[in-house]
Amino acid sequence: MSSIKSVPVTNSLFNRNSSGRRNSISSKQCLTVEIPPRRVSAFSTSSSDTSPSSLTSSEDTESRFSALVRILSSPPNILDSIMTGMDLEDYSANGDAWSYFPHDHARSRAYRWGEDGLAGFSDDKGILCWSLGLWNGKDGILKERLFGVTGHEGNHGEDVKELYYYLDSTPTHSYMKFLYKYPQRKFPYEELVAKNTSRTRDDEEFELMDTGILDEDRYWDVFVEYAKDADDPEDIFIRIIAYNRGPESADLHILPQLTFSNSWSWSNPESSRPSLSALSSNTILGDHPTLGRRYFHCISSPPPADVGADEEITPDLIFTENDTNFVRLYDGENASSYVKDGFHDHIIPSHRMEDDTSSYVNPDKKGTKSGAHYVFKDVPPNGGCAVVRLKLTRKSIEEDTTAKDEELFDGVIEARKAEADDFYDVIAGSVASHDLRNITRQALAGMLWSKQFYQFKYSEWIKGDPSQPPPPPERKFVRNQAWRHIHVADVLSMPDKWEYPFFAVWDTAFHCISLAVVDPEFAKNQLLLFTRDWYMKADGEIPAYEWNFSDVNPPVHAWSAFRVFKIERQLRGVGDTEFLKTIFLKLMINFTWWVNRKDTDGKNVFEGGFLGLDNIGAFNRSEPLPNGGTLRQADGTAWMAFYCLNMLNIALELAKEDKTYEDIASKFFEHFISISDAMAYDGEDHDSSLWNDDEEFYFDAIQWHEGTPQQIPVRSLVGLIPLYATLTLEPSVMERFPNFKERLERFVNIRPEVSQRNMHGTNSVGSGERILLALAGRERLQKILQRMLDTTEFLSDHGIRSLSKYHEKNPFSMQVNGEKFEVHYWPGDSKSGMFGGNSNWRGPIWLATNFLLIESLQRFHQYYGDTFQIECPTGSGNLMDLSSVAKEIRRRIISIFAHEGGCRPTNGGHEKLDKDHHFRDLVLFHEFFHGDTGRGLGASHQTGWTGLVAYHIMQSADTRPTPRTPKSFASHYFHDNINTPSEEKEFSGESILLKPTRHIAHALQDVSPNAL
Repeated sequence: MSSIKSVPVTNSLFNRNSSGRRNSISSKQCLTVEIPPRRVSAFSTSSSDTSPSSLTSSEDTESRFSALVRILSSPPNILDSIMTGMDLEDYSANGDAWSYFPHDHARSRAYRWGEDGLAGFSDDKGILCWSLGLWNGKDGILKERLFGVTGHEGNHGEDVKELYYYLDSTPTHSYMKFLYKYPQRKFPYEELVAKNTSRTRDDEEFELMDTGILDEDRYWDVFVEYAKDADDPEDIFIRIIAYNRGPESADLHILPQLTFSNSWSWSNPESSRPSLSALSSNTILGDHPTLGRRYFHCISSPPPADVGADEEITPDLIFTENDTNFVRLYDGENASSYVKDGFHDHIIPSHRMEDDTSSYVNPDKKGTKSGAHYVFKDVPPNGGCAVVRLKLTRKSIEEDTTAKDEELFDGVIEARKAEADDFYDVIAGSVASHDLRNITRQALAGMLWSKQFYQFKYSEWIKGDPSQPPPPPERKFVRNQAWRHIHVADVLSMPDKWEYPFFAVWDTAFHCISLAVVDPEFAKNQLLLFTRDWYMKADGEIPAYEWNFSDVNPPVHAWSAFRVFKIERQLRGVGDTEFLKTIFLKLMINFTWWVNRKDTDGKNVFEGGFLGLDNIGAFNRSEPLPNGGTLRQADGTAWMAFYCLNMLNIALELAKEDKTYEDIASKFFEHFISISDAMAYDGEDHDSSLWNDDEEFYFDAIQWHEGTPQQIPVRSLVGLIPLYATLTLEPSVMERFPNFKERLERFVNIRPEVSQRNMHGTNSVGSGERILLALAGRERLQKILQRMLDTTEFLSDHGIRSLSKYHEKNPFSMQVNGEKFEVHYWPGDSKSGMFGGNSNWRGPIWLATNFLLIESLQRFHQYYGDTFQIECPTGSGNLMDLSSVAKEIRRRIISIFAHEGGCRPTNGGHEKLDKDHHFRDLVLFHEFFHGDTGRGLGASHQTGWTGLVAYHIMQSADTRPTPRTPKSFASHYFHDNINTPSEEKEFSGESILLKPTRHIAHALQDVSPNAL
């Protein structure tokens, strides 16, 4: 078998919290699921029961929120990481992480830096991990982690080859829901690898459904739900419901696992181990010096639905050690008979090594890895189900009535679900379409499920461990040698937990926009983390991503910080100025790094390099040009102008309380003007300009050692990014900050030509007497938009393409030192191996860059108002103002996911995904989308920045009368100061209305200068 990435242990809920806040959660089920079987309770309903049936109509909503507030007193802590193929676990000489730690090793080899697992969770330090194991009776291994092809095996890079969905989550994870579709036939590991390896970059990827393994619906829908107890948020209810969708009865093994991460094997001598042991036939006791005691109650299950048997299903508690199997992997020796893959050998005879007759699990029922083995025989077809109920708690079975009463147990889960419904009704209740509400909920759920504990301590990683063989000396020069200060152990928002299970800073900036709507404290914490000294270098450089911290991502941190600040202010009425001040001061250092390192000639035209756009150019922009010279980047320079304007905006906001920031704002204003003029008008003859008057577009240019720069006429997103750099200055700003106004007027008087080229409104003011700062003036804006809104160029049915369709018939080509460099329009997957070949910026639609374009158009509209009209689409005769153009692009983006006309474009025309009752309401959030059809491509669970669609939907929600916000929710969620006494004590119940009496979606529809 082959390499496989694991979907890591996910989402935890013990008492430490990365965000330090509480808040409500709940969500109506995205899918209707049959009620699981249970035995009639022998116990009466507790007076503290919070199930829906226990609430009178007058108590309904507010009682649920009151119960929820108690849960929030101890917020969630989440761990989720994919370890195979990760740089963290790579101790090779050449940096080939996929080959060094393949999937075939994952079940047998202890991880050094984390844990992984199917649908799992852990504490916030990744110490105690829960995950799910399954066996269909056919596979050669247990299903403990998700499978995919590696970068070497995939014809478009690494790619997960499983079907799973994040259905629901509240911000505090008081309720979560996950779905995994588990084939009943033998999983086609070898076929998936062979077919993908044999395909070329011109071919589509070979997916799980292409194998036919799900034909006749021969699969299990395995739903996993988590819920917190109302009285003790460290009590976690777990319910697993597996439905047989096939036409015949089938067997299923369900193996919930509780494991201590291996922290003992790396020191010499070995450090002390925590312990897991059987306390009774249904309870596992975990003991750890830091976490203390945890009881894992594995409740006996009723027989499968419709079987009619009376015998309950009692689990077999099994134990082994979370230690590497050196015998299996290296033909070495094991210190113990019980090793990490012992459960595979114990349950699956064909997995055992030849002539191996040893015991695979500890008969003394103790170890550091434990499982509860449930075996369900002959589960009926067409919807018959098996159910498992588990509880991880600090209470013994004698102290915990819910662990003995299935009715009470299910009541708690249903109560958390109802509270989640209430929460999402406030979040997206004004969205009229059920389908769009479902998309919003699943997008936000995916973002919340994608939190992950990430640990990387460079000094320990580079030296190796005392008990292990020393790493090869070449390893020191493989990657990240300039980042020796990195010392990370945080819960982070990941782009995609399988394909990108590590932070990417500019991705995070976009994650935080949607996260700010449901959990502003977590969003702010994420942005602040990357400016801390254990991430940011002393010179101000911020790490890009794990594989190359020194690659340069676009400088969007300031934009994200200010947008998060404003979103929170929209929702709560008051912004967090301390957060803004703290991050601004750190970003001043980062801004200085950009100026010193990425403006080689000191002429305010920037290089940048990679800038997150992978293969968008003819050359690999992270490497020196093959012909020498310097690449003057239109996008790099525009990003810096954008950075200036956001820092200017933040400085003016902070100047409301501290006039010192007025002077700082003035400096960013002057720097913006210098960058703007250099980019568009540099030199007396404008020979150095990145604007092309003939093409009426911005292009990169190569600056030779001597002579005039040579523009590279590729019509790409590089030429649209200058639109991002736009800001309207309100008349009230000029009046409120006289020092800033004086400095601005002085600059205009001293340098009138430069000011007129780069400022608009100094002589004739715009809408509302505003002043516009922008790289593109009215004439250039008109020209760029004519091209951008042309369906034969950038405008697709589903958003703005990253490369003009013009290059489909007119590819760019350039000969350098006998080598040919080309750029073609590729609307689907990449046909280039650049940056691994698993992402493509030569035609597809990306939500992050579209999001910034939409906001830029809204800001331009603030200045021009209805006086600026343009055809949309170009040549249609349909004139729109820029606000309407922004709405039209947003509508097209939303259409990628919407189920209209019987299909979702993101499904690529797959009939089963569009029509089947058990698929049609499930939504995947891909990394990017086909430039012509909208089909989802790249990483399939990148709700990171693709989760922005939730923000788009909420911003475009229909207006309708809305009910009063539940007081017990609003008073906490929109309180002026998060750190109030109610955070630590019983909630006060103070009544506060949401801006006033409206859904959050209505607040987000504000696109005034105060909001943007």
